[in-house]
Amino acid sequence: MRAHILEVHGSQSVELFKALASETRVRILELLAQDERNIHELAQALDTSQPTVTRHVQLLEQLGLVHTEYRPGVQGMQKRCRLAYDRFIISFETVHPPEEQVEEIEMPVGLYTLVHPTPTCGLANQERIIGFLDDPQSFYDPERATAQLLWMAEGFVEYVFPCTLGVGVEIHRLELLMEVCSEAPNYNNYYPSDISVWVNGVEIGTWTSPGDFGGRRGRLNPTWWNDYMTQYGMLKIWSVDAEGSYVDGTPVSDVTIHDLMLAPRQPIVVRIGVKPDAEHVGGFNLFGRGFGNYEQDLVLRLHYTLRQRERSPEPTVMQRGGETQ
Repeated sequence: MRAHILEVHGSQSVELFKALASETRVRILELLAQDERNIHELAQALDTSQPTVTRHVQLLEQLGLVHTEYRPGVQGMQKRCRLAYDRFIISFETVHPPEEQVEEIEMPVGLYTLVHPTPTCGLANQERIIGFLDDPQSFYDPERATAQLLWMAEGFVEYVFPCTLGVGVEIHRLELLMEVCSEAPNYNNYYPSDISVWVNGVEIGTWTSPGDFGGRRGRLNPTWWNDYMTQYGMLKIWSVDAEGSYVDGTPVSDVTIHDLMLAPRQPIVVRIGVKPDAEHVGGFNLFGRGFGNYEQDLVLRLHYTLRQRERSPEPTVMQRGGETQ
């Protein structure tokens, strides 16, 4: 039978020492190490009053050393007590929290796995337009892999990011970085669009882009790109952690990192789009490292820590019923 071990470090052990400084409480733990008992049985074994035993049990319960629950008995409900841990380990070693690490994957905007564009739409690389303007079939052109800019008035685009993290890690935070804006014919600095992001099929939040930005050239745009077209976007960060989902640190939903069902060695599916029933259906532009103001493609970051290995079993300190656990 596997032992249940409580390990405390340094100053955390003070309250435990206080609890064990009482002979009565130590005797209660010894009795419960043999078998679970109710308050009456403990009082009889200790030859003391039930109110006194109840106070000692309550303190041990507050410290998590004893579990109690009410069960039907011969004379009504009775409070049954059992030992929470078979043994305690006191350590005075300095405990350092596991160091957080970051896995970063950069995805070219043209390497999508699924797309559903609605005109106005198109793709461009640093040399030319790919295919034809406003033709959804151009999104299946093999040259799309070189795209540094894509746009659509409505619809979505989906990417599959690899996750190479092993089974020994715990992912605490996911971040998705992109340069993005609305999509209007030519450009329109005041053209709102509700742009949503999904991860593994779970909608994490929506950001309303204020417009499709132009009027001055994007810092990275190739020379052939016309001045009357979209020029740049805004760098936005969607993030998800154990508390919820955010855009640039502002909460957008209650979806947590656990809702995304991230798993070691399993791909992560990211969808970017505008819902047909959105309040502002204004499309979107996605910028790669060769367009706009930021020299990057889509970036996915996974913040994680290595799981600490469990301590190997040590000789028992307390025995249950005379049998070593």
